[in-house]
Amino acid sequence: MNNDLYTNSAEQPVVAPDASPKEIAEAIVGVLDKKKARDIALLHVEEQTSIADYFVVCTANSRTQVRAFIDEVEYKLSLSDITPHHIEGVDVSGWMLIDFGAVIVHVFSRDAREFYNLEKLYAENSRVDITSLLTED
Repeated sequence: MNNDLYTNSAEQPVVAPDASPKEIAEAIVGVLDKKKARDIALLHVEEQTSIADYFVVCTANSRTQVRAFIDEVEYKLSLSDITPHHIEGVDVSGWMLIDFGAVIVHVFSRDAREFYNLEKLYAENSRVDITSLLTED
């Protein structure tokens, strides 16, 4: 089967297949930033929970965008042969997540993000400075 029919052959992987959880999380921040996600946050939660080392959190402007961000992250990481363990949520709920094991991506509508407030739940000292990873608009 010719895979060029299904993928853009010019697209490069965003991270190495054997990348560390931090490298994967940073690559996801870059993917979301390029897709115009709002208020992206990277939380190092390894000391606070056993479910992941990092949470990437962002806000979408619409239900359609919630799904588009999840799909884009899944696609871009698949270029590095990194596949999610599972995807949860329904885009109509305003919150979806994609679980890569050590890294979990949470995409929220504005209302859902304010309601669940993961940043407060996982304490401000878990926030990683990502300013160098973001593009300027």
